[in-house]
Amino acid sequence: MSEYSLSSSVVRLAIPNKGRLREPVMDLLERAGVKVLVKDEKILSSPTSRPDIHAFFLRAEDIPTMVELGAADAGITGLDMILERGADVKELLDLRVGAAEVVLAVSSRSGIKSVDDLPDGARIATRYVNLARKFLGERAPGKRFRIIEVGGAAEIMPALGIADAIVDVRSTGMTLRSHGLEAIEVILRTSARLITCRNLSGKKRDAVEKLRLMLEGVLNAEKRKMVMINVPDRCLRAVLEVIPSMGGPTIAKVEAKEPMWEVYAVMSEDQVYDVVVEAKKRGARDIVILDVEKIIP
Repeated sequence: MSEYSLSSSVVRLAIPNKGRLREPVMDLLERAGVKVLVKDEKILSSPTSRPDIHAFFLRAEDIPTMVELGAADAGITGLDMILERGADVKELLDLRVGAAEVVLAVSSRSGIKSVDDLPDGARIATRYVNLARKFLGERAPGKRFRIIEVGGAAEIMPALGIADAIVDVRSTGMTLRSHGLEAIEVILRTSARLITCRNLSGKKRDAVEKLRLMLEGVLNAEKRKMVMINVPDRCLRAVLEVIPSMGGPTIAKVEAKEPMWEVYAVMSEDQVYDVVVEAKKRGARDIVILDVEKIIP
C-alpha cells in the first residue's frame, strides 16, 4: 500500500517538519507509544509504531490549515500558529512543550518602553501579521502602523532600517539580545497543542482520542514518583498520616513474621525526600522509589 493511499481508518497526523517544536514533539510522541519509524528530516511522511497513525511532516504554520481542511485528521503545532491562521479546529490538549512567548520587541537603544511609545506610522516586521494587527489595534487604536510581512529573520530588520519594531517568538530571549533588541510587550504565551478537524469519522475519532489519552498520561506522570514502603502494622496509622497521594495510598498485606503492610503512593518528586525521611522516623522501611511512565486519569 502506498503511504499516500492509506486505509480510511488510519489517522493522518501532521507534525512540524523542523524548528523548535519538532524534537520535543517527536520525543513526547515516542514516550506516549507513537514512535515515528523513519526520522530522516528530508522525508515527508512516515509510518509509526501504531498501525492506526501515519505521520506527515509539514511546516508548523501550515498545520492548522491542513487540519481545518481535513487534509490531516489531527496535528501538533503551536498555539501561536493556530491563532495566527485563525483556523477552525478543535484543540484537544496543551502538550506543554515548545513553550515560548510572542513579543513586541524594539532596539534596546530606542528608548521605547511600551506600545504607547511607538510613533504613529511605525513599521512592524513580523510573520505574525494577524496577531500583530489585532494586538496593535486593541492596545493603540488611535495610531496607524505599517505591518511588514517577513518569512523569517525578523530580528535583523531594525538593524537594516526596514522596521522600527518586530513581533516575533521568544523562547530564551538570547536571539533578541544578540541583535540588540528587547521585548517591551508580551502578546501571547504559546506551547504545542494537539488539534483535530471537527468532522472525524468514528474510527479515526477513537484513534485520536486514544492518542490524546496516552499523551495526557505522559504529561500527568511528569515529575511524579511511585514510592513503595513496607510498614509494620503497629506503625501503619502514623506512617499513613504523612503519605500524600492522588486518590489515597494503596495498601497490601505482606506475608512476613511480623504483621506488615506494603504502602504504594504516587507523589510529586519534590515531596519524596520529606515524605521518605518522615516515614522512616515513624517506622517505615524497605523504601523503593520508581519513575512513573504514564498516569491515566
